[in-house]
Amino acid sequence: MEINQEKIRNIAIIAHVDHGKTSLVNELLKQGGVFRDNQEVMDRVMDSNDLERERGITILAKNAAIHYKDYKINVIDTPGHADFGGEVERALKMVDGVLLVVDAFEGPMPQTRFVLEKALSLNLKVVIVINKIDRPDTRIKEVEDEILELLFDLNANEDQLNSPIVYASARQGIAKLNMSDEGKDMVPLFEKIINHISCPSGDSQKPLQMIVSNTEHNDFLGKLAVGKVENGKITVGQTVAITNFYHPEKVTKIRVQQLFVYDGMKKVETNSVSAGDIVCVAGLGDIMIGDTICDQDCATALEFVKISEPSVEMTFMVNDSPFAGTEGKFVTSRHLRERLYRETIKDLSLRVEDTEQTDSFKVRGRGEMHLSILIENMRREGYEFQVSMPKVLFKYDENGKKMEPIDKLVVDVPEDATGVVMSKMGLRKGELVEMKPQGSRTRLEFLIPSRGLFGYKSELLTDTRGEGIMSSVHYGYDYYKGDIERRTCGALIAHEKGECIGYGLANAQERGTLFVKVGDKVYGGMIVGENPRGNDLVINVCKKKQLTNMRSAAADDALHLIPPKLMSLEKCIEFLNDDELLEVTPQNIRLRKIILDHDKRQITKYREKQNK
Repeated sequence: MEINQEKIRNIAIIAHVDHGKTSLVNELLKQGGVFRDNQEVMDRVMDSNDLERERGITILAKNAAIHYKDYKINVIDTPGHADFGGEVERALKMVDGVLLVVDAFEGPMPQTRFVLEKALSLNLKVVIVINKIDRPDTRIKEVEDEILELLFDLNANEDQLNSPIVYASARQGIAKLNMSDEGKDMVPLFEKIINHISCPSGDSQKPLQMIVSNTEHNDFLGKLAVGKVENGKITVGQTVAITNFYHPEKVTKIRVQQLFVYDGMKKVETNSVSAGDIVCVAGLGDIMIGDTICDQDCATALEFVKISEPSVEMTFMVNDSPFAGTEGKFVTSRHLRERLYRETIKDLSLRVEDTEQTDSFKVRGRGEMHLSILIENMRREGYEFQVSMPKVLFKYDENGKKMEPIDKLVVDVPEDATGVVMSKMGLRKGELVEMKPQGSRTRLEFLIPSRGLFGYKSELLTDTRGEGIMSSVHYGYDYYKGDIERRTCGALIAHEKGECIGYGLANAQERGTLFVKVGDKVYGGMIVGENPRGNDLVINVCKKKQLTNMRSAAADDALHLIPPKLMSLEKCIEFLNDDELLEVTPQNIRLRKIILDHDKRQITKYREKQNK
């Protein structure tokens, strides 16, 4: 059933990570009648991906539709983390307005600025939602002023500067226009969406034009193209032309097999869709994000949004460790290459390049988290491979001077930890821009080289006893700031291949913090811990006690072993140095030296020193 264009509203929900965006969508879906009254609904229902549920963040932009009165509101839930900014940028191409969700205590954060800037540049209308008003430490007035200041900074037009403000608590399921009002439900927010955000501007009488903003995969239907019908009408059985703004000479004609529109969380089959609505189209073969679906007699492509360039690079390579091929399903360079290039089709922020070696590939992304999510997804799919330390991508000006990416970092710490954080930032070439006291905490804002943030998150948590909060966003490029020491600790390296023994671990734990436990399999050159003294040290964790008539195995029962430090994928990537690799398999992640042989490693280090 087609809906009158004037009764459609297309909105995206944008916010900094953890400001309650997905919870707000949950509540809008509930009160929009998407779920039955007696239906049990899980938290963050839009976070359907396993990784999203585990980490509590949105990684992929997702669509849903809510019916309020006789209006259809198409909602797109976007990621809040800047590393997934490509998802936000293309989602904004489908909408006419945004809900900007801001935490009532934290106020606008770096990623808020990043996503809002994209929305304002597309002249989208904004409804500001100050969320979490039920928090005891809210700063409503100050947060309002900070949002207005941010809109001024981003050169918002007059209409955007006068954006309405709605106060909400997604957890309680209420919204209100004044703090003094009594909140009952989300009706005030629904009304603001309908009254403030315009209906889609397309013309259903013109020839068909629809830009593909996303693609999905269906086991039965193959690839589905998702996008907003800009002009005209699309119907089942219609022959359409597929072209691209940047390659207008390539035109493919193909027949539409099925059409789906969103209804709540589900896709509902339909026969035709007119301008303004968001649709899924099946049967268009290997269509790509950014392609335009046009009328077969008038193939005029639309320009797609320009996706920001990547700033971090890692090398992905075939696993060549002594345990290679024992745990993974897909282990060859052909498998690895195919999977990486397949990822670039749906993730426009990712770049993959072949290298001179046939078994390694350069992969460029928006940040450490962007690439770590790709690594985690691949290992869960059964891939086994190795990755190098992340490196930032440098540029050079017209005089050949080296330039590097700079991040804007906001750190929220307890007052007594301010000194140690500023000291660490100084070592990492960070420049203090602003310092704001907020009750018993202090907010510090720095401009810091992107490489200065590698490995800092765990250091911050240690320095602030787990209370520090940090977030960063790409700020721009500036001249190279000089060398930064990536890691202050050294590595504890296994001496030989074998199984970790309690006796060997008891001796080894005196040297530093271990990453392995009794029974773990190791090999020579594998990193099994960190050495606080700063140098690399070879240790034997497989060492057994020599049994004689004076010594017995039972004496080992008295050994006191300190529990090992658990190394997540992110912590491993942070730990990596330039002479190390991370081995990733479906069952394990292992840190190792590039050169496993201890003697060869020493000779290589000696030669490097001589060359310097």
